[in-house]
Order: sequence, then structure tokens, then C-alpha cells
Amino acid sequence: MPLSPADLKAEHFAKYPPEAQDIAKRNIPLLRQLPLAFLPLLLREIIEYDWKFPAERRDLGLQLSYLASLSTEERRALLGSFAGLRLSASLEQMDWVGAPSRFSEQLTAFLWSSGQIDSFRTAAVAYIQKLDAAVGSDPPPMPRLGIVLIGRGVTGNSRQLFRKLRPHGVYFTQVNPQNGLQIVLEAVARRSRLLSSPFAHWYIDGGSAETVSGEVSRVSYESLAPIRADLIARMRKIEQSKTMGPEALVTALAQIQPEDLGLKSTVLNNFQVDLLTQGSGTQVFSTTFVQWAAREALRRAQPVTLLARFAPRQRERPLNELLTGTAANNDLDPSGALVDADMGGYYTWLNLQRLSGAEKSSFLIWLEGQNEALVIGPSLPVGTVSNETLNLTQIFNRIT
Repeated sequence: MPLSPADLKAEHFAKYPPEAQDIAKRNIPLLRQLPLAFLPLLLREIIEYDWKFPAERRDLGLQLSYLASLSTEERRALLGSFAGLRLSASLEQMDWVGAPSRFSEQLTAFLWSSGQIDSFRTAAVAYIQKLDAAVGSDPPPMPRLGIVLIGRGVTGNSRQLFRKLRPHGVYFTQVNPQNGLQIVLEAVARRSRLLSSPFAHWYIDGGSAETVSGEVSRVSYESLAPIRADLIARMRKIEQSKTMGPEALVTALAQIQPEDLGLKSTVLNNFQVDLLTQGSGTQVFSTTFVQWAAREALRRAQPVTLLARFAPRQRERPLNELLTGTAANNDLDPSGALVDADMGGYYTWLNLQRLSGAEKSSFLIWLEGQNEALVIGPSLPVGTVSNETLNLTQIFNRIT
């Protein structure tokens, strides 16, 4: 007989990590009342609890508290659209408790094939809207600041930069670049001293990370070179064996844990492995890595400070060639990377706007080592150009 939510018992969570197991067991009365098309999606978050950032833990706790606070009738009304979805027998028979992520993948495929994906999306959007309205969001402990550095390795630039960002801030044309990187790193360090909190401040680098003082979470493309090489070798082996299709390869990568790659299981290591196993192209393109890492750090950790520094990436080649290792690792394309990074900076600003306190947040994007920058902040005019000669310290004084 397939396991139903009403049959859940403590022993069904015996293989969950310690903290996740405790969360699940304490909420069994609630979990028993949730529809099968919804419950594994929640369990997917619970099973990863031990490796979640503080912001994610808080959000999950608020969600569970909200669901538990509803009456039976209110909960049925809230989740009725999920309960109305038709599931296949194979989905019902899956180990949706032990492998909720795999269930979610199969559920998505089935909903597409059965023509129910639009109904699911409508139900999910309605649920999130009601959840957000009920739990709200607290303002950050200090105004958020996003910093993006682009163009490392570019000696001259004729490209019009920041086109999508210019309507939202001030475009500076005469930035004094002297000691610019050091000024940026010190700004990050200074903010970390003002607010010392785990995962509140981040520095993501597409090359080798510079030294920055304070409690700053550092992630760099070069530091993960051995892990990237291991993953590429695994992907190459799977591709050559012809035993898996693209979907199976994605599933296989998602199941890789830090221990499989010689890393200790920590919150940051799990995050870094997720970047390389769940992001497309993050294993081979440094610009893709930085953009995806910035997106995920903002979405998951919800930091108050984020520095994303792009670096030259490999020249674009067919993915098969990159995976086979025939592409030269030193064949870098700074100009192509600048195009990627310019757009990546825009996406980073968009993701910053999705967080609480966005109306008070500030954003700086700088063509590293040169005189172009754009700044967005609550006290700055929008859609303007400044020809003032300013250094980065003076610019930071205007936005922080």
C-alpha cells in the first residue's frame, strides 16, 4: 500500500539529518493534514534544514507556524487546489518522504504531461501570496548594499555600459580608479564590523578572492577548481557512457553531497556544491558562476552586503568540447566576459530589489580599474549623468 500523508509516523523521518528530523517529528500532526501534491515540496525544504542559512530557517519556521495556526477548514481552503490535482500511481508509490526532491522532479514532469501544470502554478502563486500577506517580512538590520565589479582584464572599452541600469540611477563618467578595489573591499569590511552576523556579508569572485577582513562569506571560482574538475570528470564519464539522458544527468548531479567531493558538510560547503551541481554552466564559465552565486546568495541568505566581482571567462565553445577537456583553459575572453558581466550586474540589482527593504537599498556597479560607474540609491537622482571627478570613497559616502 502506498504511504499517505495521514499515515506519517516518527520513524519515517529516521534518515533525515538531526535538526531536520526534529523539525519533521514536531510537525507530524500538521504534515498528516497536507495534500500529497503539496507535502513533499515542504519536506524538500525540511530535509535540508541542517544546511540552510539563518534566513531560510526563519522563513521555513514562519511557514510551518502559519500552516499550523489555521483551522482545518481554513487549511483545506488554502490548499484545496493542490488536493484537487490528479497524481499518477507511480508518484503515489514513490518514497516521497525519503526523497522529496526526486518526487518534485517527477511531479513537475507528470504535471506537464497531464496538462495540469497551469493549475499547479495558479495554486502555488495563490499560496505564496497568502503566505506572504500573513507572515510579512521584517526590514533588514541595516540598509542593503550590492556592489558589482565588471571588466577585469579589459584594457579599453567602447561598449555602452549599464544601459538597463541608467534609468534607475546616476552614471558617473569620471571615476578616479586609484586604489578602487581596496576601497571596495574596505567598504565591505567596514559594514561587517558594523553588523557582525553569520552570512550577512558576502564576497563572490570569478577568479581568486582577495583578502577581506571581518565576518564575510567568501566564495570564489578558483578556490573551487578541484571540485569543478571532479564534477566535469563525472559529467564527462556519464556523457561518454550514453547511459543517461539530460534529465537523469541533472538528477544525478543534484544528489551529489559535499562528502562525495572530499568536503566537510557545512552550510557554506553545501551552498557551493549546490552552485556547481544545480547551476547550468557554473562548472565551466566564471561569469555564469558569479551571476548564479550572487542570485542564490541573495535569494537564500538574504545578506545586507553583497560584492560580486566578475573575471574573464573561457571563450565560448560547444559544451561537449568544454566537458571533454579539449578547450584550452587559458583561452580567456575578457571582452565577452564584459558583456556577460554587464548583464549579470543588472540581474543582480533586480534580485536585490526582491528583498525586504529594497526601497532603502543601494547599488554600485563599476568598470574595474577604469572611470565608469553607476550608482543607485534612495537619495540619488535617477536617469542622470555626472561628470564630477570622484573616487570610490566619495561615491560610497553618498550611498552609505
